[in-house]
Amino acid sequence: MSDLVLAGIQSLARWQKRLGRSWLLLAMVSCLVLWGASPALAGLKDDRFDGEIFTLYAGNGSLVPPKFTLAEALKRDRPTLLVLYIDDSSDCKAYSAVVSQVQAYYGRAADLLPVRLDGLPPKTTYAPTEAGYYYKGVVPQTVLFDASGKIVLNEAGTIPFETLDTKFREVFDLLPRTQTLDLKRRQVNEVTTELAR
Repeated sequence: MSDLVLAGIQSLARWQKRLGRSWLLLAMVSCLVLWGASPALAGLKDDRFDGEIFTLYAGNGSLVPPKFTLAEALKRDRPTLLVLYIDDSSDCKAYSAVVSQVQAYYGRAADLLPVRLDGLPPKTTYAPTEAGYYYKGVVPQTVLFDASGKIVLNEAGTIPFETLDTKFREVFDLLPRTQTLDLKRRQVNEVTTELAR
């Protein structure tokens, strides 16, 4: 090795000792500044992609991916809530918290299927057992099926929790919100109950 190269290596080693590991951090920051990297600017109130919205904004990663397809859920004889969404929509980001709240009340008795539109296969026509069949061109799209598979609610755009709660109460034959906030079944005629035993 030439004396000049050896002197350069020794000089670099002295600078590394003086700066410690901070030279590596300084070098990385310099590279980012020189290459023009910008920080992530996505948030709840914008239409930028920043990850799975149910995990980020609803704190509920258990909803995605759905446990069943729509066809499988409709065969289970349980109410099914289908929510069509995309991750880079401010309306969908805000609505994910409503869907998570619905799961807290009805998740054990109904199937909740959040389906990302980006994941649907592009087709010209869909069967009624496919999620794309119900898409109206606006996200989020919410469709509630009763246990027999009949559509009870089909709305485009965000829906307040109270509206979904009211529809679920009708499906499950629960008392209306005006009578109770708790989920209590309507009282059955006692005579009929006695005869059924």
